[in-house]
Amino acid sequence: MSEIKKMRAVALLLGCLLLTGIFAGCGKKEETPANTVSVYYINKEETKITAVEKEPEGDTLSKQAEWGISQLKENPVELSLRSPISGFTINSWNVKDDQLVLDMSVEYKKLSPSSEVLVRAAIVRTMTQLEGISYVSVTVGGEALTDSLGNVVGPMTADLFIDNAGNEINAYEKTRLLLYFTNESGERLIGVQTKPVVYSSNISMEKLVVERLIAGPDAENEELYPVINPATKVLGVTVKDGTCYVNLDNGFLTQTYNVSAEVQIYSIVNSLVELSNINKVQIAVNGNTDMIFREKISLSNVFDRNLDLVYETEELQS
Repeated sequence: MSEIKKMRAVALLLGCLLLTGIFAGCGKKEETPANTVSVYYINKEETKITAVEKEPEGDTLSKQAEWGISQLKENPVELSLRSPISGFTINSWNVKDDQLVLDMSVEYKKLSPSSEVLVRAAIVRTMTQLEGISYVSVTVGGEALTDSLGNVVGPMTADLFIDNAGNEINAYEKTRLLLYFTNESGERLIGVQTKPVVYSSNISMEKLVVERLIAGPDAENEELYPVINPATKVLGVTVKDGTCYVNLDNGFLTQTYNVSAEVQIYSIVNSLVELSNINKVQIAVNGNTDMIFREKISLSNVFDRNLDLVYETEELQS
């Protein structure tokens, strides 16, 4: 074999070995040692939960469950993380069959929707690693836990929450939203409960509502019509003391549909006030509220729910 052919053969062999190593590395998942449990905590920004490996204690399921709950209650040494059990307490807990039932104090209801999802993700993903616990159920003050629309949250499994790279995960859940679109004339609002919407805890429920309004109603619901220019961008959505502050870009001022100014404003207001933590709404355009929207409505106002514009309520079946 010539020297050139030898060099080519060696290069080809090295290339194959390199590719094999790369693909093996991509496909290989770093396994957690059998004697450790990933205890999940919430980051300070409240956008995700992160695992910290710990060695479990206890020779029975009850003792291991007690250990797991105690770990979740304590703040980790990592300053960028905090305990998921914060702002409320656990009244009681018990394990029956393969289900852990936790009863939270009533302060649990004060958590924002996105934070509440992260709390559940951290607890469920931690506790279901213990052999003998497959499900986690939560009650609040002895009553069934419900989401922001009043739907009962049943027993939860670890696969309800989707993994990202490494030991960090974002919580994904399904929920229904009660949104207000318009009728054909554009003069009245129609409330509709959406099909189940999959959402990430990285987005607040309030922002999810606004984004779904901009996206418009489902195509198969022919009696509903969109309200907001689909090119509108959401610049920010925050909540303080029960008031939701919505900041949209100039697209909101460009009217692409035949709807009244009142319908356009109260589509947002009525939809947001359906959330349990919101009582009033203020809308800004590029951060500015010192304007008269469509020469009719002052955006300096803080808006309450307006049911006088509501024509009827429809419920879509999944």
